[in-house]
Amino acid sequence: MSHSRRSVLKRGAGLLTAGAATSLAGCSGGADVGSGGSGGFDGGYAAFFTLTDWTNEVAGDRASFEDPVEVGRLGHGWTPDGTLAADVASTDAFVYLDSPEFAWAQDLAATLGADYDSVAVIDALADVEGDLLDWNHSHEGDGAEGGHDEGAEDEASGGDRQYDPHVWVDPVLAARMVETIATGLGEADPENADAYADNAAAYGEQLAAVDSAFESVAEDADRDVAVIGGHNSFQYLEARYGFRLHSPVGVSPQNEPSQSEIADTIELVNDEGIDTVLYDRFESTTLAETIVENSDATETRAVTPAGGTTQEWNDAGYGYLEQMTEVNVPAFERAFGVR
Repeated sequence: MSHSRRSVLKRGAGLLTAGAATSLAGCSGGADVGSGGSGGFDGGYAAFFTLTDWTNEVAGDRASFEDPVEVGRLGHGWTPDGTLAADVASTDAFVYLDSPEFAWAQDLAATLGADYDSVAVIDALADVEGDLLDWNHSHEGDGAEGGHDEGAEDEASGGDRQYDPHVWVDPVLAARMVETIATGLGEADPENADAYADNAAAYGEQLAAVDSAFESVAEDADRDVAVIGGHNSFQYLEARYGFRLHSPVGVSPQNEPSQSEIADTIELVNDEGIDTVLYDRFESTTLAETIVENSDATETRAVTPAGGTTQEWNDAGYGYLEQMTEVNVPAFERAFGVR
């Protein structure tokens, strides 16, 4: 699929909030906004940690991209300050996901696409829309059947469909999203298009190694079910590799498990001989610890939805690949009983 500089923008995503629109108003008069207007291409912003990491991998030494979301926070459910819109409008490109989970980024992308032709707006979801997994409203224990019911987040991109935005946890779909980013950067900066494509291909090989690692987990697992004491951001991995993550919460962080759902989870842990209970590194450990304390399990282990970073990981230079290979793969091996 070929993208023009603005074809990745989805129309009708909304208007900026009043504060952000006011910030943009001060820079709306110039024809050459940012370095792109003067003929150079220096970079811009990507909407959250993973997109920033991927985009910098693709850009290499040709451009640099910033993550507006502070360390320790996830990009969905986040609210930018009033200066971000003006900051982005003064750069060359903005990479985002056209998902209501990132409503602030949708609003910003809509305004950039309408009023700032010098800023390339790249929707990394553009080439994976047919592979997005549905979210429904029901609160069921297993992630693939979990619920989500938060206001504007109930409306999916392009219509009433609701989908799970955590598509980036699937390394196969991640590789396609990286290619989409490379295509967008190449069309915004044709002189370096070949370099962007080469960088994306090289990074794609590393993502293929992540894919192989998860395939090995599935092939060598002693059981096909594991338990996560928190909301399940990993149904794309479940769909890709055929294993199952049981959560008493489901897929929505707003859900609260009932006592019966916790009891059912404890029973599952005991019946399956599960020793390790997973928890989301960006959430409380309380539920996972409760399950361990009241079951035959002996330990908790962190996993990451790779939608943000911690100070520890940031200091260690962890990107998306490191979060997947150094955190998730070993945790999944333990949780699924890989011998």
